[in-house]
Amino acid sequence: MYARPTYEVETVLAAMAGDRDAIDELVRSHLPLVYNIVGRAMNGHPDVDDVVQETMARVVTGVSGLRDPGSFRSWLVAIALNQVREWRQAPGAALAAIDEAMGLADAASDFATLTVTRLGLSGQRKEAAEATRWLDADDREVLALWWMEVAGELARAELAAALGTNEQHAAVRVQRTKGRLETARAVVRALAARPPCPELAAVAQTWNGAPSDLWRKRLSRHVRDCPVCGEHVSDLVPAERLLAGLGLVAVPAGIAAGLLEIARTAAAPVVKGGLLAKGKAAAGSALAAKPIAVTAAGVTLIAGGAVVVQTLLPEPAPPRRATPVVVSSSPAPSRRPVRPARSPYGLTVDAVDQAPPKNRPPAPLPRRPGGTVAIGGKHGYSRYGGAPSITHRGDYVTVTGRGYVQVRWGILYRNRVGPFPPATWTGLKGKLFHVASGGGRRMDDEQAPGVTWMGSPETGFARLPRGQQQMWQNEFYYLDGRVTFHNNESGTDIDLTVAPKSWQEVWADLSARPDPAKGIVRYGLTRDTGDDRAPVPQYVTRAANPERVPQRSRV
Repeated sequence: MYARPTYEVETVLAAMAGDRDAIDELVRSHLPLVYNIVGRAMNGHPDVDDVVQETMARVVTGVSGLRDPGSFRSWLVAIALNQVREWRQAPGAALAAIDEAMGLADAASDFATLTVTRLGLSGQRKEAAEATRWLDADDREVLALWWMEVAGELARAELAAALGTNEQHAAVRVQRTKGRLETARAVVRALAARPPCPELAAVAQTWNGAPSDLWRKRLSRHVRDCPVCGEHVSDLVPAERLLAGLGLVAVPAGIAAGLLEIARTAAAPVVKGGLLAKGKAAAGSALAAKPIAVTAAGVTLIAGGAVVVQTLLPEPAPPRRATPVVVSSSPAPSRRPVRPARSPYGLTVDAVDQAPPKNRPPAPLPRRPGGTVAIGGKHGYSRYGGAPSITHRGDYVTVTGRGYVQVRWGILYRNRVGPFPPATWTGLKGKLFHVASGGGRRMDDEQAPGVTWMGSPETGFARLPRGQQQMWQNEFYYLDGRVTFHNNESGTDIDLTVAPKSWQEVWADLSARPDPAKGIVRYGLTRDTGDDRAPVPQYVTRAANPERVPQRSRV
C-alpha cells in the first residue's frame, strides 16, 4: 500500500498557496504516475501524451481549489481517468478502437511493449505485461490503477476514489479484472508453447493475430479444458507477486520537458476555467522544445551541493559527540590498482534496478585502499556481534576514515508496518560509494511462499518510496572521508547495523554460493567500477543539517 509522506501534503499546501516551486515539484513527482496510468488505460495510443498534458494542465490550474490537500493523489488520478474517458468519447478514438480490433494499431506505441522493453521484463513478468493487450477498455482502466497499487504508488482508498466508488465495490472490480488478466496470461502462455497444441491452433485458425477481449474469451475456453494447454499454464505465479516492486515506465523526455514548462509559465493557479486554456496552450508550445529543457530544469534545483528531486521529513538534530568505535584494516594487495578518476565524482547515482539471476556469480570486486574506520554517534549495539546499531528514529552513526562499511538491514514487519522514509547520509566530506550488495538475499526475496524480508500477507508489506532502490540484506559502501548515517523510521520498524569491513570480508559475502538451507538464496552483486563512476547512494548530501534531506541526489 502507498503511504503518503508528510512532505507531499506540505508540497500540496504550498502549491495551493501559489508557490511556483511547489507546483513544479508536484508536476515532476507525479508525472510518472499519470503517464503510466494513462498509458496503460489507453494501451499506449499516440494520443497518450496529449491526454497526459491535458491532465497536468488541469492539475496546475486547479490545485488552488482543492479542498483537502491529503486527497491530492486521488484527485489527480480521477482527473487522469476522466480525461481518458473524454478521449474515448471523441470521434477519433472510435476509429482508433477499430484499428486496434483489426490489428492495425501502431505496434511501436503499444504500452505492453514499452513496459517490457523499458523495464527489461522477462519470463512471467513479460507474459503478464503482454497479457494486458487482451483486456477491454474498462478492464484496462482498473488494471492501470491496480498495477499502481501493487507497485506501491496508490492506496486502495485512492484507487476507489479514482473509480468513483467505495472500497468494497472497487475490490470487486479489481478482483474481476485480475481474473481476466490471469485468463489472458494463460492464453499468452498457451499460444507461445512449443510444440503448439494442435487443437488450440485449430480454434485460432481464423484469428488475425491481434489480441482482443473477444478472442481471449474464445481461446480461453479451450485452454481451460485442454490437458495439454493446462500443463503449460500450471506454474503461473499470481500477478500481484510479479508486479510488486516493479518500477514505472519512464516518461519520454519531450513530454517531461513540456510539462515542467507548464508549471513554470502558467499564471497563479485558480479554479476557474480562464487559465486552463493558457495551460493547454503552454503545453502545446512547450512540447516543441527540445529534451535539453529537462537538463536546464534540473540545474535550477541544485542547492546545498545536491540536486533535490524529492524531500523528506526534517532531519534529526546535529550529531553529538560519542566515544568512537575504531576498527583497522590493512590495505589488501592489489593486482588491479584503482585507476585515477576520469569523470566527476558522483556521476552515477543509485537507481531502481532489477534483481540479477540468483545463480549468477558477482563480477570481480575492485580493491580500494584500506585504512582505519571510526564509528561514533547516537546508537546502541547489536545483540549479534556487538556492532553499532541504530534502531529508532533520530538514532545516527558518524563514520570517519577510509575503508569498507557494511549496513545490515532488519525490517521488523511483525512489530510494525507503515510509512517507509529512507535512511539518509548527511554532512558528507570526501567521497562515499555504494560498492556492493549481499547477505545472500534481496529483502524482497521470498523466505517462504508469499513471505519476504519486507513482510507477509498477514502483516502487510513495507513499501519503498517511489524511485528507491530495493535494498539487500547487507549493503556495502566505501568511504574516504566523513559522513553521518540516520535512521528516519516513522512507520515500519527498522533496525540498521553499521560495521567496518575488510575487502576480504566483503568479497566472501558476495561470492558465497547459494545455499537455501543456510538462507543464502542468491549470489551478491558487485556495483563498484573501481573509479569515480561507481554509484553514489541515493539519499546523500554534503549539507550537515539541511531543513529537508534530499532523496534522489547527486553529490
